[in-house]
Amino acid sequence: MKTSNLEPRTSNLSLGFSPCPNDTYIFHALVHGLVPSPGIVFHERLEDVETLNALILAGELDVSKISYHLLGHVRDQYCLLSAGGALGRGCGPLIVARPGTTLADLAGKPIAVPGRYTTACLLLRLFDPSLANLLFVPFHEIMGMVERGAVAAGVIIHESRFTYREQGLVQLLDLGAWWEETTGCPIPLGGIVARRSLGVETIRTVVAAIRASLLHARNNPQVALPYIRDHAQEMADEVCAAHIGLYVNDFSLDLAEEGRSAVTTLLRLAEERGVIPRFEGNLFES
Repeated sequence: MKTSNLEPRTSNLSLGFSPCPNDTYIFHALVHGLVPSPGIVFHERLEDVETLNALILAGELDVSKISYHLLGHVRDQYCLLSAGGALGRGCGPLIVARPGTTLADLAGKPIAVPGRYTTACLLLRLFDPSLANLLFVPFHEIMGMVERGAVAAGVIIHESRFTYREQGLVQLLDLGAWWEETTGCPIPLGGIVARRSLGVETIRTVVAAIRASLLHARNNPQVALPYIRDHAQEMADEVCAAHIGLYVNDFSLDLAEEGRSAVTTLLRLAEERGVIPRFEGNLFES
């Protein structure tokens, strides 16, 4: 009987994540081959979260960071992985405005949000559906628009949480704190999804590789720094470190029961408000 000399088949998977420090910190070891991913070669694509959302809607990525808002629209095609995401407490989006503005002043006024399918947009809609005059703009442009009066307020994310005061802006509401007080859950911001058609075994390998990559970053904190700095643009080192400290935590390693409950609560409320379609299948990887 003949024996095959063929090498095991390798899967080439597209991997989308943002250039933000929390993502480059988590995925550095994975995309640089520092942790095992048997049978899989990852090809990274770094884009802002709303661009990643658009690519997922088009079905162009195998594995990717995703806003939990968009997840509600693609659950039939993508499953949520238990590792690599951003979920926690004290890390939600902020509504900011120029001094002297109140929440009551925002009725009917334009509000800048960082993308149609971002979780920040979903939280604003859950908080007050009447705040419907929304402008969808890249997250890094929002504070400037608020500062010069182009919009009445903005919903800011990422490192903007640490720098809005430097631009003379004030916080009107912490949407994450509102969420935590209302539901008792940590705030789900962004998760990692995989195309369901990859199959159970491949998806399990992806999850294990992401988890190993995060552990590598924790155990070797200096190794990923050049990669993180390369993609952090002009962000100061202390802001970069604060960003990682805020958005990377034990939920990034494993959603566990508390994290899964938070995600299902968010999506259930969005379904009840008619923001996303209903879904009866299994949301998670297994």
